[in-house]
Parts: sequence; C-alpha cells; structure tokens
Amino acid sequence: MNIFFVSLGCDKNLVDSENMLGILADSGYIITDEEEMADIIIINTCCFINDAKQESINAILEMAEYKKSGSCKWLIVAGCMAQRYKEEILKEIPEVDALLGTTSFTGIIEIIDRLKEGEKQVRIESLDKRPQSASKRLVSTGTSHAYLKIAEGCDKHCTYCIIPKLRGSYRSIPMEELLSEAEYLAGQGIKELILVAQETTLYGADLYGRKALPELLKGLCRIEGFEWIRIMYCYPEEITPELVAVIREEPKICRYLDLPIQHASDRILRLMGRKTCKEDLLRIITMLRRELPDVILRTTLITGFPTETEEEHAELMDFISSQRFDRLGVFTYSREEGTPAASLKPQMPARIKRIRQRQLYELQQSIAFQAGKERIGKTYDVLIEGRITDEENVYIGRTYMDAPSVDGSIFVNSGEELMSGRMVKVLVTGARDYDLIGDIVKGSAVE
Repeated sequence: MNIFFVSLGCDKNLVDSENMLGILADSGYIITDEEEMADIIIINTCCFINDAKQESINAILEMAEYKKSGSCKWLIVAGCMAQRYKEEILKEIPEVDALLGTTSFTGIIEIIDRLKEGEKQVRIESLDKRPQSASKRLVSTGTSHAYLKIAEGCDKHCTYCIIPKLRGSYRSIPMEELLSEAEYLAGQGIKELILVAQETTLYGADLYGRKALPELLKGLCRIEGFEWIRIMYCYPEEITPELVAVIREEPKICRYLDLPIQHASDRILRLMGRKTCKEDLLRIITMLRRELPDVILRTTLITGFPTETEEEHAELMDFISSQRFDRLGVFTYSREEGTPAASLKPQMPARIKRIRQRQLYELQQSIAFQAGKERIGKTYDVLIEGRITDEENVYIGRTYMDAPSVDGSIFVNSGEELMSGRMVKVLVTGARDYDLIGDIVKGSAVE
C-alpha cells in the first residue's frame, strides 16, 4: 500500500516522522510523494504556538479531501495535535480514522492493521513512556545532515510553554542507543549530525545522575564519517565548563551554540519562569566568547509577553545591540490555554507584538549584514547541499556558522561538479542579506 506522509513542526518532530517512515518501509509499505495516489495519509502535527496549530489544522483538512478525490482509505493524525486535542479532532473532523499521541508512534503498524479491520483507532499513551531510539530511520534530509534526538520532554515548565503537557517530563535516551543510531546515520553517508531535544544541555541527568552531554559528544566524535557535530537548544544556565572544554578540544564539534534566552528584562524573565537573569546571561555569553573565540551564538526571543512595557522592550533592544548575536529568531508571544502566562493581564495587542518583532528583526538585520561584510576575504569549510538549477556550476552550502533551515547559506561558484555532502574550502567574495557568496579554492574538495 502507498503511504503519503506530512511532517510539521520542529526538527524533533521530524525525527519521530523519520522513525515512523522507517518502521513503515521496513514492513513493506511504499512511501509516495503523490497525495492523490496514497492509500494512507499520515500527518505528524505540531501545536506549540497558534500559528503551528493552524498549520496543522489546515493540513488535516487539506489531506481529508483526498478521501473524496483521491485513493485515500485512511487518514491518520499523529503528534502534538493528537495528544492535545483528540476529542476535538474526532468530533470536528470525522474523516480522521486514527490518532497517535506523542509517545505512540512505534505502534503505527498495529494501528494500520486495526484500521484494515474497520475499527477507528485512538492511541494516547503515558507521557512518561521511555523514549526509544530507532536504528532504521528513513532519513528525509538527504546526506548533508540528520538530526539525533537525545531526549524527550522538558522539566523547565516555563510559564508560556505547553511542551511538558504534550511531551512529558525530561527523559534521556540511553547513550548506547544513541551511539548505535549515530553509527547507522554515519553509514548512510550523513556528514553533519545535529543534536536536538527540548534541552540538550541537561542530557543524562535523569539516567546517570549527572549531565552527560560531554561524554556523549566524545563518543559521537569517535564515529567515522561525520564532518561536523552541531548542538542545538542549549539552556544557558546548564552549560558547564566540561561542555565548553569538549567543544574546544574536539575538532568535529561546530563552534556554534544555540542559546534560547527569550528576554533580557529580569522582571519578564521571572514572569516567564526562566532560570536566568540578565547578569547571568551576560556572564555566560562573555565566558563563551572568551573560551571559544570563534564561537557563533544563536538565540531566540519572545516579544510581546503579557505586561511587557515599552521600557522593557527597549531594554531587550539594548541587550541585543550590545551582545550582537550572530543568529537570532523572534517569536511573538502566543497565548496558550493551560499555561500560567495565559492568565496574566494585560495581554499585549497583536499589533504591538508585530511592531516589536519587526523592530527586533530590523536591529538584528543591521548586525547580521555588517557581520557578513566582515567575512569577505576569509576562507571557510563549506558543506555542499545542492546545485542552483538555473545557474551553471553554482552550488548552495553552509559553513559551520549556519544550521540548516534556520540560518543562512553560502552560494559557491565552482569550476567543477560538486556532489551534495561534499566538503570544500571556499573564499568568501561577497555578502547578500543573510547569505554569503564565494569561490571554491582549487584543489580543496574532499570526498
């Protein structure tokens, strides 16, 4: 039978999708990229914020049409929307035949078998269920990179966040399972391994009684095949000297850290339930730049949090201006039912949130564009990801400074044909918006 799969939301959700795809392919199902030809359509959903929730609803409704106009016999909704809104989905969208919660994807074959017997299915299991690594993922990101999810859930309970109610408490995946999965990914030709979790820096505390991310990283660095290992979602307060030392000592680990600080006003940080204050953030950022001089720091912010004043917004702008993050994303606050922040008053008008978001992005744009110009004349290792179809011998790639999907790219002029996943040295010759332009250094390509 043909299966069409839609994966929405974050890279952590993508890993769940790839695990399901691997289970399905291993059981003989055919994965198709044509919706109208699919016998089964599966949507792995997200509902972290309102925009993600609406995207998931739209995708479900769109795919439901193929039960009328296509070959679709069964429509399956998995992931966060199924976990959070199972009653509403079953009531409002009768075309949905099965729901799988966030801890239930390993049961996908059994669910389909039951559907064949004519029974609608709902499988919402305990959020404390032990997360599993998978050895036969069907990687959907090509050979340039793949994500390794090292833990599930979160214990931080930030006041704006619904994740603990969707994903449960923090649960690390055993190290031996992760190393086995990483070996499999390296065998598939993956060149960049990207570690993800709701919080990577706390890895192992629940299993081993200590933060074991440095130990895991050392094990991953010993696996042949990976050119780069990148760490995402590092809570600032959990960064240890041991972690910094491993990043400094291991050449495979990218000098790149993703630090979601969310704000710089102490009052707002307290209301958010964050574990850092502005002084902590300044100390941590200063330490990282001192110990790792070429480190690239990425952060994310929430603007328009309830009760945020103009003065607090200006304080955040000043902080961003002074700290000059290399990469930055800004979310407008999303009021999520069931979270403490949803009851705070006053809630900020959507117009104010959008204005403040635009101001932060304009500030960051000036910082990023200037940084891009300063990189002209420098040479970097570049991981090639593809070819620009309408340009002869122009390729797109990334330096260690850019994570896929969220950061920029570098456009590479080459006198030779390059394959995706190849590492080359590139001289930067120009900067355009958030991207760089460069020429391949002759004789630098490494298979």
